[in-house]
Amino acid sequence: MKIVGIIPSRYASTRFPGKPLAYIKGKTMIQRVYEQAKQCHGLSAVFVATDDQRIMDEVESFGGDAIMTSSKHPSGTDRCFEVLEKIGKDKYDVVVNIQGDEPFIHPEQINKVIKSFENKNIHISTLAHKLTDKADLTNPGIVKIARKVSGEALYFSRSVIPFIRESKDEDWTKLYPFLKHIGIYAYRSDVLEKIVKLPASSLEKAESLEQLRWLENGYSVMVEITDKESYPVDTPEDLKKFL
Repeated sequence: MKIVGIIPSRYASTRFPGKPLAYIKGKTMIQRVYEQAKQCHGLSAVFVATDDQRIMDEVESFGGDAIMTSSKHPSGTDRCFEVLEKIGKDKYDVVVNIQGDEPFIHPEQINKVIKSFENKNIHISTLAHKLTDKADLTNPGIVKIARKVSGEALYFSRSVIPFIRESKDEDWTKLYPFLKHIGIYAYRSDVLEKIVKLPASSLEKAESLEQLRWLENGYSVMVEITDKESYPVDTPEDLKKFL
């Protein structure tokens, strides 16, 4: 299989404008994400997908590959598909959507989602990590996942899933292996083309989670488990932790 990694990167973030160009110990965030992705042996190529010339210039300054995309995309998934169309839909079998605000993503995590496609029945793959902080259970910014025995997703939610009856909530993390979602996705190229054409679903609108659109429409989403934590940078306060 030929696999391409695409890093969607917007300048106009509501909570942190210019986030991709923020410096972390001498390098911009987008450079750190790109360099981590390039270390992944499973990727044939890596591109940054951006809608801003400043990000394009930064990527080119450190020798990376970037492609300009529309500023009207509602999600990184749509941005990834535009890049796939530009580089050739038939050139790659799988597209990995690598979040542009994960400067410490580990190459092993990328390889985890790639491995899912050894199963020909899998359409999409993503990652989860064991949730151990009970405060995360009720944090709507932390997406929780319920899985089938096979490892495929049953549901993604901003609420606690599952709900544990007849037990104090402070004990829940001791009673069930809760999973939190890590936002990396990989899609078969033909599946990516189909899912970007689907209308927003009722569950997606309710939870503001695009992966629910895929589940509602019958696509299989494998949830691989990583033992490596995720350190996304969503706000300037998050950035201060790494300076």
